[in-house]
Amino acid sequence: MKIIVQARKSHKLEKRPLIIMKEQGMEGLDRKAMLGPKIRRFRTDLGMSQTEMAGEIGISPSYLNLIEHNQRPVTVPLLFKLGQAFDLDLKQFAEDDEAKTVAELAEVFSDPLFRDQPVRPVELQEFAARSPNAAQAMLRLYQAYRQVWENARAGSIDAGRDPLPDPGHPLSPVEAVRDMHQREANHFPELEEAAEALWQEAVLDRNDLFRGLAEHLSQRHGIAVKVMPVHVMTDTLRRYDPHGRRILLSEALLAPGRCFQLASQIAALTHRDMIEAIIDRLEPTDAETRNLLSVALCNYFAGAVLMPYEAFRTSAQELRHDLELLRRRFGASFEQVSHRLTTLQRPGARGIPFFFIRVDAAGNVSKRLNGGGFQFARYGGTCPRWVVHEAFRTPGQVHTQVARMPDETTFFTIARTLDSAGGWHEQLQPHFAVGLGCEIKDAKHLVYADGLDLPKATGATPVGVSCRLCERLDCSQRAHPPLNRTIRADQHMKKASAFTFEN
Repeated sequence: MKIIVQARKSHKLEKRPLIIMKEQGMEGLDRKAMLGPKIRRFRTDLGMSQTEMAGEIGISPSYLNLIEHNQRPVTVPLLFKLGQAFDLDLKQFAEDDEAKTVAELAEVFSDPLFRDQPVRPVELQEFAARSPNAAQAMLRLYQAYRQVWENARAGSIDAGRDPLPDPGHPLSPVEAVRDMHQREANHFPELEEAAEALWQEAVLDRNDLFRGLAEHLSQRHGIAVKVMPVHVMTDTLRRYDPHGRRILLSEALLAPGRCFQLASQIAALTHRDMIEAIIDRLEPTDAETRNLLSVALCNYFAGAVLMPYEAFRTSAQELRHDLELLRRRFGASFEQVSHRLTTLQRPGARGIPFFFIRVDAAGNVSKRLNGGGFQFARYGGTCPRWVVHEAFRTPGQVHTQVARMPDETTFFTIARTLDSAGGWHEQLQPHFAVGLGCEIKDAKHLVYADGLDLPKATGATPVGVSCRLCERLDCSQRAHPPLNRTIRADQHMKKASAFTFEN
């Protein structure tokens, strides 16, 4: 805080401190304050030594030195001695404005940009106290850096390029795995072939898949499968015990979940080399991403076991992608069927290019896969106008939507909440909704689009990628301004949108 000294000394104040406090609105300053750094800055601005200032306010230089190092508090009487000796605003001087600066600095240094140089809270306090101008300059510099990056990112979007990566927010392991799946079009031929081989080797039966998988584990690998009570497994759905040679499954899992977990464990036990080879090809940059990718590939294998490629693709065409019928035919969940539809990318036997997303009631995205030309925002949530958010209003019901993006591309989307996993108290149940969609030209192959005027796509809902990347300036649902627009505030006009912008 910059202190302007109007006069080196002033006349002695004759009023008592309490009276002055009331007159200056400082009734709350009847406590001791740690104002050492401010005292030191004030003294140095005056060009005074500790001895000189101590003499002016009637204390010893050693005591002033302790005050300046926050080893002694500035009492109210001492504060008024400063006011009597020097012409300054006591209220302004006594205000603790460092807390705000420290909080702002803490936010800056929490940026992953500084993850290799962690700054302790005590260092932030010291920085704000000893060098307030430098601290403010640091805050201004960081704000300018973020603004420059956001403008550059908005420019790349306007030019039709992929959004720039954020140097301050490198890809998390989850985002990195999503990108790797995206590069592979969410299709892994090696795992598809391994799943088909398992069906032949174990002589599996679709009507009794769980028993077939359990027997295969027992007979070929000497591993027993046991379903355990919830109170034993608590929040664990599957656990492999290598010493006891057994796989423990929670009774909370419904039949599709039990089969899926067994198949995933088979992949981890019998196809480790194949999975490691795929991971090496995808070149993850750290161990955390590598481990997460390994789990994702095991789960991919599990989906391929529950829903063998050709049988599932043929059934999807035959049933016109009726997800309820598909889940019953293959003994799978709604989410498993939806996700499996995105993997049908075998050359010469492709399915419809679907995109897929899973969100919670707060709009947080836990799974997503771009497809059919649809692009999700890397950062932030999804458009609130998108039908996936409507699904929570009527759980278990399939919702449909024709959605038109700002660039006039049109998509058809179905959305539904996921069924409870079953088996434990409702409070412990996660609540998600999934969205599955495709380009409008492919919607005719979906039973859910029957009765719609698809060529014209009349009544399409205007939808964006996310608020910060959306150019629809008249949207009443907008929560954030677009990155490349300047906000215009007008006291004399209010529109439906929360923001208005410069032309």
